Amino acid sequence: MAGDHDRALGDAMSRETTVPDLVPVLSAGRHRNPRKGACFMEMASFLAGERWSDHPSCTHPLLASLARLVNDSLGDADRPRLVTLIPDVVGLTGTNLDLDVVIATRAAAAALPVAPSTRQNVLAVGLLTTQRLAANRPTVRSEVDALCRAAFASAPDAHAWAERYARDVVVSERTYRRQTAPHTVAYAVEGIAVACVDDVADRLVSLLEQTVADVATRVERIGAPAPTARARALTR
Repeated sequence: MAGDHDRALGDAMSRETTVPDLVPVLSAGRHRNPRKGACFMEMASFLAGERWSDHPSCTHPLLASLARLVNDSLGDADRPRLVTLIPDVVGLTGTNLDLDVVIATRAAAAALPVAPSTRQNVLAVGLLTTQRLAANRPTVRSEVDALCRAAFASAPDAHAWAERYARDVVVSERTYRRQTAPHTVAYAVEGIAVACVDDVADRLVSLLEQTVADVATRVERIGAPAPTARARALTR
């Protein structure tokens, strides 16, 4: 019986008209195929018509990383709250460094006020580094400055430590994109996930919602598919 069910599920996943009844429940981690389950970005790859993957090309790499981290940090009871966001990340990509700056800033600014003190210094350094990079990017400078001001005000000791520690630190755009921004995002999500607050899940979901909205205002959707039965199944 189990084998018959798996074959039926696999067939259904390949036929768009029958997918709505058998869309996998979101779960943590990476999955080889839909029969094993699905994470947020694996479902995005499916909606985009790409090969099954948690690293699809349809979504900006740093945004996809944030989505995977949030997906894996939520419990089973809260993870379904992300489902309606999945169609929104399909086609949401671009190569402008402003996107990396905005994503990393949003994540670190959300985490700094609630993260354990042992993590705040690193987050403050990430924010400060991002703010310095954004100073020469007028299209994001004002937004980054506003987020940084609010976050630093909530953790003045961490801000002061970062100013001392990273006083002369300047990173190249290449280093920022490849190392600083991804590390900042990962540390931010971890910081929220282990925070001693009652609304961790709400904060994680809100972070992904706000970041998707931030990116959506800055890029044109490249190759985003028209609404299909697959997408409608996730937004009902």
